[in-house]
Amino acid sequence: MSENIFVGRKKELQDLNSLLNKKTASLAVVKGRRRIGKSRLLEEFSKKKRALKLIGLPPQKDTSKQKQLDEFARQLSQITELPAVKADDWGKLFSLLASQVQTGRVVLILDEISWMGSEDSDFLGQLKTAWDEQFSKNPQLILILCGSISTWIDENIINSKGFFGRISWSLNLEPLPLNDCNFLLESVGFRGSNYEKFKMLAVTGGVPWYLEQIQGNLSADENIRRQCFSKGGTLVNEFERIFHEIFGKRDKLYKHIVKALENGAAEYETIVERTGYDSSGRLSEYLVDLSKGGFITRDFTYLLKSGKPGRTSQFRLSDNYLRFYLKYIEPRLDLIEKGRFEKVSIASLSGWETIMGYQFENLVLGNRDYILQILNIRFEDVIADNPYLQRQTKRKKGCQVDYLIQTKYNNLYLCEIKFSRHPVTNKVIEEVQEKIRCLTVPKGLAILPILIHVNGVHESVEESNFFYKIIDFGNLLQK
Repeated sequence: MSENIFVGRKKELQDLNSLLNKKTASLAVVKGRRRIGKSRLLEEFSKKKRALKLIGLPPQKDTSKQKQLDEFARQLSQITELPAVKADDWGKLFSLLASQVQTGRVVLILDEISWMGSEDSDFLGQLKTAWDEQFSKNPQLILILCGSISTWIDENIINSKGFFGRISWSLNLEPLPLNDCNFLLESVGFRGSNYEKFKMLAVTGGVPWYLEQIQGNLSADENIRRQCFSKGGTLVNEFERIFHEIFGKRDKLYKHIVKALENGAAEYETIVERTGYDSSGRLSEYLVDLSKGGFITRDFTYLLKSGKPGRTSQFRLSDNYLRFYLKYIEPRLDLIEKGRFEKVSIASLSGWETIMGYQFENLVLGNRDYILQILNIRFEDVIADNPYLQRQTKRKKGCQVDYLIQTKYNNLYLCEIKFSRHPVTNKVIEEVQEKIRCLTVPKGLAILPILIHVNGVHESVEESNFFYKIIDFGNLLQK
């Protein structure tokens, strides 16, 4: 986010500020995908406090343990009054750092912690010892470990026996909700229609740094062309950077998996078939890594009789930029590099309407709390809510519902998330009626059809009174 404005993250700031009330030192963890706003959040939290920040070197071919030590020593001398420090080992460096934060309120941030310690197996042990013996002795110290590689942080810190009982708070930053995205768009001067805003969010999702690159004096299509299809555009090579930084030498393996999901959600067996990977524990681990990284989501179908999760599940790309890159940017990298794709008509891209449908669905599912609020459904009354897949059998037809909400009052809210460049026609009524006919529902449950749209609905749809509620995308932007 820009230097002069901070948008959203109220709950996260409240959680961090609550640490100020403790009478003992705090060890906190902040994680989340690249560009999600971790550093900006911590900058906002650190305002008007004494704060020290050290950051690890990004992974490169020549990055080594010694280079990480040298860089840490350089930063340590720069932010304190210590003279040039000899970088012998982490234990010595942590001791020197601890000597500078012995008293008073201090916020100490070790950013990109996984980069910092990736080349030294003793790094975390030394950090744990330094926390126990030195850092924790200052009751007003808040030490924050921050990083983009969620799997590394989970395995080595949050779920580590070495740090058990030491972590005061853990935050996993998610994309900004739609109302905050709208505020951020307007703060950079973008005043387009709700449909124009949707097109921007279809490419960026709720990633703050991507939204900050938007130029308010340009239309959505012009912004997309500039950032995604012009040589030098910030989103042209972003995928390769974040995947390499997060997954290192295995980035191609993970890329192969996400490409298997670019055209829609898929079950595990389908991913095995599309990737050619063995149906083994290793593939499951890769899927977990991608999920923790914020790139994919696993949606479990639940049992309508009990509301309990079922065995059937699908994986989907939940990162909008990722799908847009794989579908539209990567295949054209050569043309983009030669400057031959800058005048592209966005709407003429192959499969545009279908892909925008997936992107719209992601945005809605990522903001389902707002859907519940609009429908006046209390969170405590929800038995289950998720995309719903009914497999075809000899006795029943297959059926897929974009978003199904089951409440303890025996109501099933069947949500059709419909993208269209034009107002939705009454054909949508036939489509939803067919889903209702196919859906096997236990006795006593009432189905309430909901339509969620982005670009208006035809009068005939409203006049039909078929839908229990029609929700405009603009309502989610303003919620």
